[in-house]
Amino acid sequence: MKPIWIVDDDQSIRFVLEKALLRENLPTRSFTNPREVLAALAEAGEDDGPQVLVSDIRMPGGSGLELLDKVKQKLPGLPVIIMTAFSDLDSAVSAFQGGAFEYLPKPFDLPKAVELIRRAVEESQREEVSEERMAEAPEMLGQAPAMQDVFRAIGRLSQSNVTVMITGESGSGKELVAKALHKHSSRANGPFIAINTAAIPKELLESELFGHERGAFTGAQTMRRGRFEQAEGGTLFLDEIGDMPFDLQTRLLRVLSDGHFYRVGGHIAIKANPRVIAATHQDLEQRVKDGVFREDLYHRLNVIRLRLPALRERREDVFTLTRHFLQQSAKQLGVEPKRISDSALQQLSKFGFPGNVRQLENICHWLTVMAPSQVIESKDLPPEVIGSAGAELPKSPVAEAYAAAATALATALVTDVDEPAATSKPEPLHAPLAAQPIVLSGNANGSASNGWEADLELEAQALLATGRSDVWDVLSRRFESKLIQTALLNTRGRRIEAAQKLGIGRNTITRKIQELNLE
Repeated sequence: MKPIWIVDDDQSIRFVLEKALLRENLPTRSFTNPREVLAALAEAGEDDGPQVLVSDIRMPGGSGLELLDKVKQKLPGLPVIIMTAFSDLDSAVSAFQGGAFEYLPKPFDLPKAVELIRRAVEESQREEVSEERMAEAPEMLGQAPAMQDVFRAIGRLSQSNVTVMITGESGSGKELVAKALHKHSSRANGPFIAINTAAIPKELLESELFGHERGAFTGAQTMRRGRFEQAEGGTLFLDEIGDMPFDLQTRLLRVLSDGHFYRVGGHIAIKANPRVIAATHQDLEQRVKDGVFREDLYHRLNVIRLRLPALRERREDVFTLTRHFLQQSAKQLGVEPKRISDSALQQLSKFGFPGNVRQLENICHWLTVMAPSQVIESKDLPPEVIGSAGAELPKSPVAEAYAAAATALATALVTDVDEPAATSKPEPLHAPLAAQPIVLSGNANGSASNGWEADLELEAQALLATGRSDVWDVLSRRFESKLIQTALLNTRGRRIEAAQKLGIGRNTITRKIQELNLE
C-alpha cells in the first residue's frame, strides 16, 4: 500500500502520528513544509504517491490550504485531511470548499485521528476501484444479473439491423440502451436521431417524422427534412411509441413495410433506410386490446424485445451509479466531487426510486449542491429519501408472490378442483434440477405451513452446491409458474379472476404467462 504523507512543521506531531500509524501497519512519509511535498509529488511515479495526505494548516513556507489546492489539481481523487487549531476553525470550513476529506482539530485524540486516517485510506481505495470501473465502462453501468442480460443482448445485436423494442419504466435508461445499440452496430458512423412521440403535439408530429414541402401549411416557408431522412444510414429512436396517434401509426407502418414515404404536402416518394428502435413504458399488448395501438404495427416493431429492469430490481447497482453520478455532477458544476459514506449509501439503496435511474441522477445533483461537507452522511440525504427510511420497501414481484402465497393457496386448497397442484409430492433432490417443481405444502385447514419453505431451502441448497450463478432466476421462475398454474386451475383458466385472487394486475399475469411460457 502507498504511504500516508504527513506534513507538519511540528516534529512532535509528526512523531506521534508516525508511531500510531505504524502500529496499525500503515506506512508513512513525513514532510516539514508544503514545498517538500510538491517537490516529492513532481518526482513520484504513479505507484509512489500518497494514499492519504495529512497536512497542518499553518506552516512556515506555505499554507495547508494552498497545498490542498495544488495537490487537488494533480491528484483530484486523493483524500486530504487538514489539521487545524481551534482558532483556525473558519479556515478549516473553507478547506471543504477546496475538496478536503475532513479536518482534524488540534489538540486531537490520537485513536480518533488514526480512525479518521483509516477511513480516508478506505475511501481512497474505493475511489481507485471506482475509477478503474468507470474507465472500463463509462457508457452504461450495472452489475445486476438483469443488466448483464441487457448488455449481452446489446452484444448479440451489434451486427444486426433488426428492429428492437425497448420496454421499461420511465427513467430506467431506455435511450441509453438505444444509443449503445447504435454505437456498437455497423451504423455507428451514421447519425443517431431521437424523437419523443409523446412530447410533440399531434398536428406537428407528422411533419417532425416525415418533413414537409414549402407551402404545405401555414408557416411552412421552406422545405424541411423529417427525422426519417435525417436518420438515413443511421438509427432512428422512437421514444414513447405507445403514445403515437392512431392515424400516424398507419403511416409509420407503411414506411417500415416498404421504406418509402411522402413529405407533408409532397407528391414524390422518398426512400429512407434507418434502423428503427422503439421504446415505451406502456403495456402495448393491452393498448392493442383497447384498440388504441395497431396490432400489425406492434408486431412490426416487436421483433426483438429488451426489457430494462427498474432500479429497485437491481439495488446492487445503486452503489456504483451513485459514485458515477456524483463524479458527473461535480464535473458539470466545476467543483470537487463529493464522497458518500457507507451508511448513507446503504440508506439510499433502500429507497424505492419511483423515478428510477433518472431520479438517482437528480438526487446526486442535489447532493453535489446541497450537502454541507465533502463527505455525504445519512443526514444529508434529500427529504424524500430520509422520509422513506421507516416505510416498507417496495417488494420485487417474487417477494410479492411469497407474501401473497398463503392467502392464494388457502383459497386454492379448499376449492373443489380435480387435482390441486398443492397436494403433489416433491420430487427427490437427485432428480434433474431444471425439472424439479417447487412444491407448496398446506395443512388441513388450508393455511400455508412451513413445509414448502423447508422444501424451498433444500432446493436452494442443492442449486447453490452446483456452483450455478442463476439460482434466483431458476427458483423464481419455478415458484411463479407453480403459483400462476395453481391459481388458473382454481379459476378454471379465467385469467382476470386468477389475477384478482393472487392480488396482481391482469396485465401482470398476462405478461408472466408469456414470459414463463405457460400459454
